[in-house]
Amino acid sequence: MSKKEVGKLKTYVNGLDENLKGGIPKNSVVLLAGPPGSMKSSLAFNILYNNALKEDKRSVYISLEETRDNLIDNMKGLGMDWNDVDRKMSILDLGLIRSRVSEVESLDWIQVFKRYVKNLKKNINNEILVIDSLPVLNTMAEFNDPRCELFKFFEWLRGMKITTILVHETSLKDIEFSDAGEGFLSDGIIHLEMQKKDTNINLFLSVLKMRKTDHSRNYYPLIFEDGFELVKS
Repeated sequence: MSKKEVGKLKTYVNGLDENLKGGIPKNSVVLLAGPPGSMKSSLAFNILYNNALKEDKRSVYISLEETRDNLIDNMKGLGMDWNDVDRKMSILDLGLIRSRVSEVESLDWIQVFKRYVKNLKKNINNEILVIDSLPVLNTMAEFNDPRCELFKFFEWLRGMKITTILVHETSLKDIEFSDAGEGFLSDGIIHLEMQKKDTNINLFLSVLKMRKTDHSRNYYPLIFEDGFELVKS
């Protein structure tokens, strides 16, 4: 690879890596956005799981809502067995840690979060980080100036030299981002959309934005059968 070429992180979604000319540019901060039930967490876990299993890459999944055990059980139901990758993947249930710490109101939770991320990077040198989800982190952080502080947080993530995927929930009808400007600040946006046809709910995926790589912005049907796949006609 020449010095001018950008390293890529495979998503292991058939059709998506081809669209991204190899995958997500390394060290990017990417929003994985979509409405409830659109398999955002499953897609994020899929990226970590397959990179651990097939690329020997270390990763961290930070859950702020779902418990660690529930996440592992749900992913096992999709054929992603935690036991296959437990030496390469770490799952941090920050929500559980938060509930157990006394004097919660006096803590600066964004600093607590950063400390955990720094320690994990130092101890296991992970290349990939998933934060599930950004809206919950924003609530915990209680930013006084959301746009300024979120900008600093995104820059801090880039400085960690980790490819970061921020799970972000949108409405069922529209792509909505807050006044903090997370859509503008991110390096990429992968959007999941759900559409009803007769009695079926179909899932679609589009790469709305991805710096450092050429890509289509078309929406393609996304299916899961022994793995994720974009269906291109």
